[in-house]
Order: sequence, then C-alpha cells, then structure tokens
Amino acid sequence: MFLRNAILTTAAFAALSALPARANEPSYGPNTYDRTLEALIAHEDVATRGGWPKVPAAATALKPDATGPEVVALKQRLVASGDLSVEALQGDVYDASVVEAVKRFQRRHGLSELGTVGRLTLKAMNTPVEMRLNQLTATLERLKGNGFNFAHRYVVVNIPGASVEAVEDGQVKERHLAIVGRPDRPSPVIQANITSVNLNPYWTVPMSIVKADIIPHMRKDPGFIAKSNMKLLGAENKEIDPASVNWATLKSPYFYVRQEPGPTNSLGQLKIDMPNGDAVYMHDTPKKTLFKNDIRFNSSGCARIEGVRELAAWLLEGTEWTVPAIDAEIAKGERKNIALKKSVPVAWVYLTAWQGADGQVQFRDDIYGLDTPQGIVTSTIQARKPRPKAAVVPPARPVTTAGDGPMPAATIRN
Repeated sequence: MFLRNAILTTAAFAALSALPARANEPSYGPNTYDRTLEALIAHEDVATRGGWPKVPAAATALKPDATGPEVVALKQRLVASGDLSVEALQGDVYDASVVEAVKRFQRRHGLSELGTVGRLTLKAMNTPVEMRLNQLTATLERLKGNGFNFAHRYVVVNIPGASVEAVEDGQVKERHLAIVGRPDRPSPVIQANITSVNLNPYWTVPMSIVKADIIPHMRKDPGFIAKSNMKLLGAENKEIDPASVNWATLKSPYFYVRQEPGPTNSLGQLKIDMPNGDAVYMHDTPKKTLFKNDIRFNSSGCARIEGVRELAAWLLEGTEWTVPAIDAEIAKGERKNIALKKSVPVAWVYLTAWQGADGQVQFRDDIYGLDTPQGIVTSTIQARKPRPKAAVVPPARPVTTAGDGPMPAATIRN
C-alpha cells in the first residue's frame, strides 16, 4: 500500500517539478498565487492518504553508506514529498541518491544543504502535512489581499525566509541572505520606496533600545559607550559626558545616543534608506558570521543584508556607483548620501510557504506565529490609499530662524 501511495505522491510532485524552467522568477511576484495553489492541491492529495511517514529520531545519527530500518523510514519520507524518486526506494542503504534527496529537502526548507539529517531537518520532516496545508493556505490568503504593485524593478524581503530578492522585469537579479527581527522585536510587513544609499552611516539608537540595552550595559560597564564608539548628544547636538549621567537611577533619558561611523557600527558601513512609518530599513552589519546560521532572527526589526554592497550597486545601476566605486568611497571613512535617480519599491512580506518558479515547494517556520486568521490580516500588505490633493495656499514670506542646530536623525531600529 505504501508503495502505491508513494508512486501517486511522487507523480503529483513530479508534475510540479516538470513545470517550465523559470528558476530566475521571484518567489514573490504576479505568478506566486497560481503556483502556490498548485502546491496546495498536491499537498491536499498527500493529506487525504494519511500524510507522510514519521522519521525516527535515530535518523540524526545516520551517515552516508549507513544501513538499517532508519534509512528505510527516511527514504519513505523523502519519496512521500517528492524529494526522492520511487525507483530509489528499494534497499536500506544511505547512498548518493539519498544524500541528494536530503539536500533537496533542506534546500526547500531554507536549511544548510548538508545531506545528513540534523535537528532542524528532522523537525521539518516530522511537521504534519496539515500544518503545511495551513501555511500554503495562509500564503494564498495573503496574496488574495495583496496591495503591492509589482513594478519594473522592486525588492522583496521575505521575513520568515530571512532572504532578499532584487527583481527586474520579472527576473531575480540579486539574491541575498538576510537577518531579520527576532520574535520579541519583529520585522514589520510593509511596503515603501527605496530612496537613497548611505555610506559610513551614523546609527541613532532608538529610545527603546537605549532603555532596554544601553542603560543596563552602562550600569555594568561605565566604559560601554566609549568602547562602542558612541556619543551622548543633547540639545542642539551638544555632546554630554557619560560620566555626568546617573545611570543607576536613569529612567527617562534627556539625550539621544549616536554611534559614529566605522566598521564596528551596528549598521556596518552601508545603509539602504526606505522611509516608512516603522522606521526600519536594510543595512550592512559587522557581525557577518551570523549569515552562516540557518536561523537568522537576530535583529531589532531592521534587515541586515549579506552582500549589501552588491544590492546597493544594483539599486544604483546606470550611475557611476559600481561595487568598486562604493568600496573606494567607504574606504575614505566619510559619510555620504547617494540619492537614487528613481526610487525603487520594496515589500517586506510574510510568506511561510510558496511554490518556487522551479516547481519546488518551499516552507519556512512561522517564526512570529502569524499563520492564523487574525495574523494573516495583520501581515498582508494593504493597498496604498491615494494621497489627498494638496490645498492651494498663497506663498508665505520667507522666515529666517537664528540659532537652529541640526535636528537629530530619526530614531531607527537595527
């Protein structure tokens, strides 16, 4: 019976994989809804036949060339999801075909392609098909209400996927890993326009982070501000000596904290500005080793981008700002703002399941628990309301103001 069901399941998923090769088509685009609907139908077929078999925990000890019942169980699971051909089901050897099938499964779940079953891979394999159906349904519901206009050029940040795509004429030109907000400081679902690229940026620390992180650090280590290349700035941007602050009793800071430009700046050495009401953006990071992790939910809401200079060069395409030119300017150590000739739309979306352009069905963890009826509503990009026409008013006489210093930069999340 299992063999018959496996053949039926494999045929369903093989039909998806046999779709025309469109590997460069974005995961979030005009065709995502139809592709994901195909995946939903295929997974409903799996569910009606009892789902896929469970993989025993002992499978995490398996290595290539291993044999035994755990290998048989693993192969059955891989066949059930179309990652292994039914012809490879016979036998109990962890051979090259099994290694490749595990890698394919890992690739579909955003995991490192090791070819062996680790803790995260086992968890993904033993996630019930009913949960996968819920994820696919949530994606379809979000896309039904989607208010984002897929332009000639746009950027998408998929929050659960911790990934970024730069899209031009319906094709992905740049793919990047990302680090997004942790569950207690989640990244928002938004749409905005990218307007500029900032080299060697300041970081004006949000007051929430000053209270939650910096004040406790200063109570433990009075030298933390100086070690972090930060300054305290008060009225008219006048610098305040950290030693003059009573950190032990401080509750409502009367200053703001700014981290100076440099390689240790929390924003790294490049920021992509996209004005929005949530004060988030995309940026570099000095902690590049975090991109090696499969779980990349470490920020306070913003998106840190691996290879952010390449993304910036794509945004600035058609100008003199190539990657080498950006590198050379950053090396000068001076702050510079480069405005885009034309703004580029950007969408931060929440998709935990979708069918890729290559026919492979992708799943990611519902990291913020938003695949619920209410969560779907709050994590769907809404259509923008048309701006009201500005009233015509007579020109005012110019007014000059003496003594105004520069205003603090808007508080922004990292």
